[in-house]
Amino acid sequence: MEDPLDRHFEVLLTAQEAYPALEREFLAANTEIAAGFRIFDVTTKLRSPEACELGETWFDLIVATLNRGVQISIAITDFDPVVRLENHQYTWRCVRQLHAAAEASRHPELLSVSASMHPARVGLLPRLLLWPRLIKEINAELADAALENDAARDDFLKTAPRLRPMLRMTSDGLRARRFPPPALVPATHHQKLAVFDKQRLYIGGLDLNDRRYDTPAHQQSADQTWHDVQVIVDGPVAEEAASHLASFQAVTNGRKPNTTKLLLRTLSARRKLSLPFMSPKPVVGELAERHKLQIAETENLVYLETQFFRDRDLANELARRAQEKPGLTMILILPAAPEDVAFKDEPGSDAAYGEHLQRECIKIVQGAFGPRAFIGSPAQPRPTNDKGRAALFDAPLVYLHAKVSIFDDQYAMVASANLNGRSFAWDTEAGIGTQSTAEVAQLKSRCFSHWLGSDADPACFSDLTACEAWSAHAARNAQLEPTERKGFLLPYAIGSSSELARNLPGVPEEMV
Repeated sequence: MEDPLDRHFEVLLTAQEAYPALEREFLAANTEIAAGFRIFDVTTKLRSPEACELGETWFDLIVATLNRGVQISIAITDFDPVVRLENHQYTWRCVRQLHAAAEASRHPELLSVSASMHPARVGLLPRLLLWPRLIKEINAELADAALENDAARDDFLKTAPRLRPMLRMTSDGLRARRFPPPALVPATHHQKLAVFDKQRLYIGGLDLNDRRYDTPAHQQSADQTWHDVQVIVDGPVAEEAASHLASFQAVTNGRKPNTTKLLLRTLSARRKLSLPFMSPKPVVGELAERHKLQIAETENLVYLETQFFRDRDLANELARRAQEKPGLTMILILPAAPEDVAFKDEPGSDAAYGEHLQRECIKIVQGAFGPRAFIGSPAQPRPTNDKGRAALFDAPLVYLHAKVSIFDDQYAMVASANLNGRSFAWDTEAGIGTQSTAEVAQLKSRCFSHWLGSDADPACFSDLTACEAWSAHAARNAQLEPTERKGFLLPYAIGSSSELARNLPGVPEEMV
């Protein structure tokens, strides 16, 4: 198969590779930059030598970019202020810091920044059922904030502008309004992309802040590891991405979406009548559709790297293909535990439901593939005394956040979307696919070599033998002391989720 694309294509593993590359794209931009991120924090440290000449943080890079006359438009995701108050406050801190950077520049008019909240809302009937609990949660957050005087209250209200209309002042201080029932936001903008001069695109699963900084060696404490994958490409897909960034907020408000040929998206919109619904209206499902299409065409190996594997429709598509093609194999790489399970003392009901759905999906593919499926997780090659979910086979986990899908040597995707209903139907997501054999090979080589180590068995890299070889490699690692292991790969421990996993009948699977 000839490569149909002639373009720059650069794979970036972890923030150690991605952040300096993103900084250089900002430095090279001539006229305009458009971006959409879940998190974009300008207090993040600069990493590239070129950017570090300008200052210490992204604040300095934004100032310098505006000073050069480059127009910058950034949409940062805003969150439900009732159930995601901390995220909501963080968004508005990031927005204020960006405005401060603009004011420190010579061209503040060139910056456009928005805290972009998805316009869909949970319908009145579900909100009525949740009403007492929501009032209790708001009041609990207010109590935790320790708003002891007027100055503290004013500062709190500035950091939570979309919570303010839901509050009232009483003799006991700020409290939740009893009526109307608080609004709830079911969907978010989960994309992570930036376009430079409509010619180059930076896209994948990585946001911008210091929490997400990690290196390919993954030598930090487990709760500070963060494995992600980004790519930089040029060509027509960058123009499509720029058009998407200019229009996605209008689409979520009901406008007809643009047609794309290269950019893959998930888009949903607010419902005109939301009364009985907990969900937004699905509009574009290209990422889900492309996964199903490629599964149906794959002959030898499906390789999936994802933070969550919770979409039963996708699991069933994989199972059907496994039954049709007795030679088809599958490699699925997951974090040993979700972030809110591994690193929090009291995971919520949403985490329990997510664990239930993932167990169900894994059972579906294991039942269909049998030994033709290998499911693995990464952990550091050093010991730990932690016996909880932050450890795997006596080693600290590596938190995997990447979203990579590879089908034989024929097609690959890198995106912001996880393999769950939320990413496939509700949230705003963006990714790219490639059928260039050279680009697929580059992505596969980088991902495989990263997990397996530099001296892995050549059988690990062949579509026909990879599944069995990866399984054997992980099994050997599990029998060795952590310091003697090769690479990061270990078997996924599905049994560890059994205690937490819990079904929530009536709750949409897309919620988690």
